[in-house]
This record gives sequence, C-alpha cells and structure tokens, in this order.
Amino acid sequence: MAELESSAGRPRERTTTAHPRTHDLLAAVQGATNTLLETVGAMDEVSVHAPSSLPGWSRAHVISHLARNADGCVNLLTWARTGVEHPMYPSAADRDADIAEGSHRNHRLLFEDLAASSDRFFEAARTLPQEAWNSLVASVPGNPVPAHEVLRKRLLEVRVHMIDLDHGFGFEDMPRGDLERLLNDAVRQLGGRTDVPPLSVTIDFDDGNSTVWEIGAPHSQQYRVRGRAGTVLGWLLGRTAPGTLGDSAPELPPWL
Repeated sequence: MAELESSAGRPRERTTTAHPRTHDLLAAVQGATNTLLETVGAMDEVSVHAPSSLPGWSRAHVISHLARNADGCVNLLTWARTGVEHPMYPSAADRDADIAEGSHRNHRLLFEDLAASSDRFFEAARTLPQEAWNSLVASVPGNPVPAHEVLRKRLLEVRVHMIDLDHGFGFEDMPRGDLERLLNDAVRQLGGRTDVPPLSVTIDFDDGNSTVWEIGAPHSQQYRVRGRAGTVLGWLLGRTAPGTLGDSAPELPPWL
C-alpha cells in the first residue's frame, strides 16, 4: 500500500497489519462514557469534592483528569489523521497543572467539561478515516503504537477511573466484554515489566467459564492465582488487595 503524505510533506508512518474492529471498540468506549456521565451527573457539590480512592485526589481531580485525557486522545487522533506529530500533552507538568486547576471547579462545570471533552473525542474518532487507524502515534515518547490502541487506552481510563471515583461502581459491575478487554490489556502491560514476578492467573467468569493467562517466564517458579474476573482485574491494576485472592497472590506494581 502506498504511503500517505502528511500536510507537512512527510510520509505518515503505518503498521502493516489490519486494525481490529474499531466500531466495536468505539461502542464500548461510548457505553462506558455514558455510565461515567450518569455517575458524575448524580453527584452534588459536596460529593464531587469528597476524596476518591486514589491517594491525594478528590473525585474532582479524577473527573478533571478524565476530561484532559479525552483531549489528549483527540491530540493523538489528530496526529493519526494528519501525520503531523501532536503529543498527548504539552508536558507532564502542564497535564498535572490542568488537573489541579480543574479540581477546584464546581459540580456543574466539572460535568460540562467532562461531557464536552468526551464529545470532542467521539467526533475525532468517528470522523477518522478508516486507513488512519493504523497510523503510528505515541502516547508515551519513544513507544509508537497504532492509532486504534487509543480506543483501548480510553476504555481503560474511563472504566478504571470510574471505579476510582468510589461512587457506587465496582469492577464486578463492568460488562463481560469490557472485563475481557481490560484483563487482556492489563496482562499485556504487566507481561513486559521486569518488576512483575512470573504468574499463572486463572480468571473465573460468572457464566462458569475460565481463562488462564501466563505472565512472565513460563518455565520459572510461578505464583498461581485464581479468582473472579473483576477481583482479578482490580488486583492486576493495583486497586484490590492481594489478600482478596488468597495468600498466594503477590503484591504488584501500580498501574497508575
């Protein structure tokens, strides 16, 4: 396939493999976002500034982060569309300052900011040319990924931080499809880390089926862990204490 020229006259980098079904992923992100907006909308001026389950962050911090993350994802999709580099954030310091500033807003402004940034994200995703989903972008400098990974990243951010809001939504409340996607993503992330011990993890789903994931060197001495899908996902992401899965579950490094 011929390379596409960017507006700056440079070839747009592309992967050679076909992208997954972006329609299904986008629908999953839309469903998660609808639940997030309902959750935030149900808060009031007091509850929105109450502590979240993340140390040092109020719920307003989490909501502000999710809004800025949506705009950061728009930057990555703009990069995919044009071939011109658009970093997710100007800098880590700018991102943190924006989150801190947003955390002081009242409930109405927080909700409107989240809703508007989500709308911008979905507009960018729905209008992205099909071939651009395989263009390479980098949410982390030096680690380019196909643009369709932005959808998976946003789904993870929305689902997990909605739980961090600590407002009536837990890991076991996730739809089965989202649980499977996020379990796969969590295992994939941990599998490339040197600070994670070898693991054999069996996930039991509510329908009676089970899936086994191997993390780390397969022939090394492994920790063997078994549990319900939501509980295991919470543990893999550092949100659920290892003790909920028994004495054999080790402490894992945090996702965020």
